[in-house]
Amino acid sequence: MQKNVLEYLETAAAKFPDKIVFADNKTELSYEEFTDKAKRLGCGLIRTCREGWTRNPVAVLIDRSVQPLISFFGVVYSGNFYVPVDRKMPQERIRLILNTLNARVLIAEKKDGRFLEQLQYDGTVCYQEELLECEVDPEALKRVSAEQVDTDPLYAIFTSGSTGVPKGVLVAHRSVIDLADQFKDAFEFDETAVFGNQAPFDFDVSVKDIFSTIKNRATMYVIPQVVFSFPAKLIQYLNEKKINTIIWAVSALRIIENLKGFASEVPQYLQNIMFSGEVMSVKVLNYWRAYFPKAQFVNLYGPTEITCNCTFYKIDREYSEDEVLPIGRPFRNSSVFLLDGDRLVTKPGEMGEICVRGTCLALGYYNNPEKTAEAFCQNPLNSAYPEKIYRTGDIGRYDDQGQLIFASRKDAQIKHMGHRIELGEIEAAVNALEMLDAGVCIHVGEDIVLCYQAEQPGEREILRALGKKLPKYMLPTRLLWYKALPMNKNGKIDRVRLRGEIESNDIK
Repeated sequence: MQKNVLEYLETAAAKFPDKIVFADNKTELSYEEFTDKAKRLGCGLIRTCREGWTRNPVAVLIDRSVQPLISFFGVVYSGNFYVPVDRKMPQERIRLILNTLNARVLIAEKKDGRFLEQLQYDGTVCYQEELLECEVDPEALKRVSAEQVDTDPLYAIFTSGSTGVPKGVLVAHRSVIDLADQFKDAFEFDETAVFGNQAPFDFDVSVKDIFSTIKNRATMYVIPQVVFSFPAKLIQYLNEKKINTIIWAVSALRIIENLKGFASEVPQYLQNIMFSGEVMSVKVLNYWRAYFPKAQFVNLYGPTEITCNCTFYKIDREYSEDEVLPIGRPFRNSSVFLLDGDRLVTKPGEMGEICVRGTCLALGYYNNPEKTAEAFCQNPLNSAYPEKIYRTGDIGRYDDQGQLIFASRKDAQIKHMGHRIELGEIEAAVNALEMLDAGVCIHVGEDIVLCYQAEQPGEREILRALGKKLPKYMLPTRLLWYKALPMNKNGKIDRVRLRGEIESNDIK
């Protein structure tokens, strides 16, 4: 029985010691080198924090390199769980995260000295360079391992909180083991996989890259962020590293389509193209499929709280731009169902909140029992014994084939002109328009505000085109043109910023 993700790493290192496991544009590490560094760092933490100090949060300052990955696995070797903290975040948010964690230990690099002075962190700062100088102590590692169980936390990733305080989603080893196992079975990953990592390490999409890599004894390249703005350089990088598998945010694929990135050159090795995070526009999907007719395309769905993904849909037919892609069916060890209040929804077309149960569920929100109790609650369909489910806050429906369709966020269902409207339905129609690159709807006051990205403004043309698809009461009442829609750090359209800009302008 497997109880710890380190078993993936050590099995791979024993079989393929010289194979590259993780690499960036400056550093390549073999399985043997990476495992040795992680063990050294873990032993350094054990020595610094003393044996017996386990199952505690260790914050790790991250950038887009392999260095944070060494720290992540070193923290796990020490018997604790890692918390990625992006150096580029506002320091006030970093302080909120560290306060929520009550983090006694933070791993940084020597280059972070000035940053740490400004942060005024009062815990113990461990510099990675110094930890890596420690000798591996096999007996200390053995003692830590003997005490570990599969429900121990592996990592915490912070998401935004409605009160302004970030929420730390705490995920156990067993949930990530289940994720990696399900991905291997569903998508036939093996040691020939070469993953191209796009997502930041404090975004849960990266979890799929990292742990699918070590599960399958594969290789992962951390793609430099800058090349995503220059398709030619990105394609050159993908070809140079022979990357054949990408699990990217929808926005990353949309950028390529917006810029018509495959006009002069196409990635030569891509076999698996997987996406999540936002609703995928069929227009963008069809652009990619035209260039990769033999590749496996997969629409993935799931929030951070259920360990990345709970459903998937392998694209198996052509879709018109007016259609909506299914989010598919659950992974083999996950149960996904719809509830209208506490009533089970089963009829095609009927709306309900997407709920999930199974090993995939996170442990909850770290140091936040109230929010945990709200989202991770007793299954109302079962009164016989304790059974936790996660209420996603997403609204879905089944199509006639039994596939699950994402409709919108629960808080995106509005009442406008006496009608109940799903903003997601308007956005689906918007993103099918050839004249637009992307668009989102924000409900502010009495207005449905369409924020759209296009080469040039075209309010009349957009409304005329939408009028052929939507009833009059669903048409946006205001349109705001953007040369480029703002994106958040996770590569999604920044709806919070857009709402703030709209409300700020309304006040003025």
